[in-house]
Amino acid sequence: MLTSVAALAVPLDAQVPARSALCEAGEEWIAELRRDLRTTFDVDFALYAADTGELAVPGQGRFREEIVAPELIRAAAGGCPQFLFDEAGILILAIPVPRHREVVVLAVAAFQYQAGSPESNRAARSRILQDVDPLSAPFGNGCWTPQALERLSQVWLDKRRAESQSQRAAREVEKITENLASTYEEISLLHGLTQNLRISNSDDETGQFALRRLADCLPAEGLAILFHEVAAPGETTYEARTQRRLLCEGICPLEIDELVALLGDLALRPNHGPYVANSDVTGTGSWPFPAVRQLIAVPMVEGQNLLGWILAFNHVRGQEFNTVEASLLASVAVILGIHSGNRELYRQQAEFLASVVRALTSAIDAKDPYTCGHSDRVGRIAVRLARELDCDSELVHTIYMAGLLHDIGKIGIDENVLRKPGRLTEAEYEHIKLHPELGFRILADIKQLRNVLPAVLHHHEQWDGKGYPHGLAGERIPWIARIMAVADAYDAMSSSRPYRDGMPAEKVDEIIREGAGKHWDARVVDAFFHARDAIREIDNISRANLTLDVERWTD
Repeated sequence: MLTSVAALAVPLDAQVPARSALCEAGEEWIAELRRDLRTTFDVDFALYAADTGELAVPGQGRFREEIVAPELIRAAAGGCPQFLFDEAGILILAIPVPRHREVVVLAVAAFQYQAGSPESNRAARSRILQDVDPLSAPFGNGCWTPQALERLSQVWLDKRRAESQSQRAAREVEKITENLASTYEEISLLHGLTQNLRISNSDDETGQFALRRLADCLPAEGLAILFHEVAAPGETTYEARTQRRLLCEGICPLEIDELVALLGDLALRPNHGPYVANSDVTGTGSWPFPAVRQLIAVPMVEGQNLLGWILAFNHVRGQEFNTVEASLLASVAVILGIHSGNRELYRQQAEFLASVVRALTSAIDAKDPYTCGHSDRVGRIAVRLARELDCDSELVHTIYMAGLLHDIGKIGIDENVLRKPGRLTEAEYEHIKLHPELGFRILADIKQLRNVLPAVLHHHEQWDGKGYPHGLAGERIPWIARIMAVADAYDAMSSSRPYRDGMPAEKVDEIIREGAGKHWDARVVDAFFHARDAIREIDNISRANLTLDVERWTD
């Protein structure tokens, strides 16, 4: 044990055996405790480890071992302030001092409470002190009564307990605040992600948004999303992933091939749930990727389909990833999996619809081979007009579909009338005028094609109301039908048929110009002449190179 009063100059673990709970208190706490005792009682207390009974820090003098035997110290540490010695006007006060609800220190000091003769004081002091002149040993200023010491020590102890509770409450509030802040960030992330889920947003756009938001919440050096392919090359009408794709945020320590190899080595399955690898796995000699020190890997699934993986690499503070972080990543993976699955389902439905449209278009061509390719050209011309008129992408796509299907009603028209090489009789003309309404009825029950129905039904209406089938005029004619009418008229006049040649370009221009405000909407006619050169080039575009996804062949 130390004999120097300057005990705090020596590291605490050199003063107190390693088994003592006082070791965990720290020098700063002990120094503050000694100052507080000195300020309150005007005397230096000796500090004993409550669990071992051994002296940790000497006070005003060294007490004899029989006065402060370890078993007495341990017994006194379990109760309230008490006196260990009371004789000849000398009191030894012992105060159990808690820290974090556990008593770790017994503070001991001697006081005098009545004036006596020097001889009696000397004798009493000699019985409790050793290695010091009994008359010169400091016992505090003045005389104390036992009642005053007892009350003061209890008040002081209550104050310490109250301060400890206050500090503990402050720490708990701080911890709760940190947890709330973290929870708020996580909720904000998930809310922002769900608000950003639009079927028009690609997997890349949604995935990159999720990674940026995750980077603010997860203590990871790098985040990544590995999307699997969803279709084979050359088998899609609409844009789809035909090979794996890797999105990264921060430092991703693996290239895409290495990442695929890692997931293969781990043999993770879609129903595996979050996989967490910390130093107990990555620190072994068998771990093949030393750049990955910590890892979270979560599958993105929709039903039984594995669409990809979302991963977090390497804790920013070198710590281990835990279940909270894995759960957050799993929540994001569920949202991304649902979004990616919905987009793929939507694409598959669109592919099916494209197949139906192709079949119907082929049926039109088979019914009237002399006009083969007319529907496709009308659709492309109408798209060019729509671009010139600043139509949005959705309407442009609908216009192309409408161009392909605008003459679908001709399936119900007599072949002899359709293929007649000469001029039609009035009865034959009335018969062929039925095709818009026939086409409407053919397509009316296909929900996905309802937006093309106005063009199918009204593409032969005229601005002056003299068209058919309903004689609509002006603004009453649907906008999509007005665009289709100009595109249809241009291709009909400029294309050659077995019974006539196509009109010269100048003649077609003259007829369309004169028909502005009579046959056709003048705004669409203006758009035609602004885009006339581009429209005339449409026949030079190979139909085989086009798809129903307009965005893939227009700018």
